[in-house]
Amino acid sequence: MDKIDQIMQNFIASCGYSVASEMFLTLSSGKKLRSKLLLNIAGESEESLRLCAITELIQAASLLHDDVIDESVMRRGKPSINATQGSKNAVMLGDILYSKAYSELCKFPAFIATSLSSAVTKLAIGEMMDVKMSQNFNSDAQKYTQMIYYKTAVFIEEVARSAAYLKFGEGAEVEKFGEYGKNLGLAFQIIDDILDITQSSEVLGKPNLGDFKEGKTTLAYIYLYENLDENDKEKLKSLFKKELNEDEISWLRAKFSEHKIIERCINEAKFLGTSAIEAIKDFKNEKLIQIAENMINREF
Repeated sequence: MDKIDQIMQNFIASCGYSVASEMFLTLSSGKKLRSKLLLNIAGESEESLRLCAITELIQAASLLHDDVIDESVMRRGKPSINATQGSKNAVMLGDILYSKAYSELCKFPAFIATSLSSAVTKLAIGEMMDVKMSQNFNSDAQKYTQMIYYKTAVFIEEVARSAAYLKFGEGAEVEKFGEYGKNLGLAFQIIDDILDITQSSEVLGKPNLGDFKEGKTTLAYIYLYENLDENDKEKLKSLFKKELNEDEISWLRAKFSEHKIIERCINEAKFLGTSAIEAIKDFKNEKLIQIAENMINREF
């Protein structure tokens, strides 16, 4: 992963603006799920490492913009760029990362360049869907699934397809690894949303139960709504986008427990993880199986 970080730093340094380079160095490195996925499909080479660096620049850019949209002051346990440098700088640094990633992506085969750039378009649409859906309480699980597919899963899907293209060229292998990436991405986001409810602020590196306050009706809240009587449905909706007090938090947690909502969401994520593994079973890639299992069982 250090090699990828160095390539990313070199990419940004080549832009010739030291302020951007210095700001970039303050970003947390992150888990690099997409890079681990890419390297475990394509293998390590100069080409695959450069593609990893490109995908991580895109991911970092999306998070910079995400923090501005959500007005988040913390990212991975550290103050966000928009908190320390202001929203304008966060947006502009994100733009630099995006544009540099695209200029480097142009050096790759058209299949890879088209796949990843199209995925980023869908990622942006997913962000817009998320913002639109945050205006009102959403009780439609299908809308939620479509949004997280665009916002999270499609980019992981196309990273996996691009990695398979590097390894095998065009063919059925590409689509199988794409299916793995899609299901992994959906499961990843569902688990991420669950952790916002189940983990402490210290573990998450940001305030817990923040999603609902920010207007994100994630799967757990949708499933909870389905199980409540009419009075409790109205109470749940009244808590939407609100700073919750201790009594309200206790009520929420009790209802999640009573209706076994967290278990249901985890089981859905596990089903998607199993589907991901099933898609690539013929390749007997133990590292990819471990990535899927670790992602579902993670605590932050």
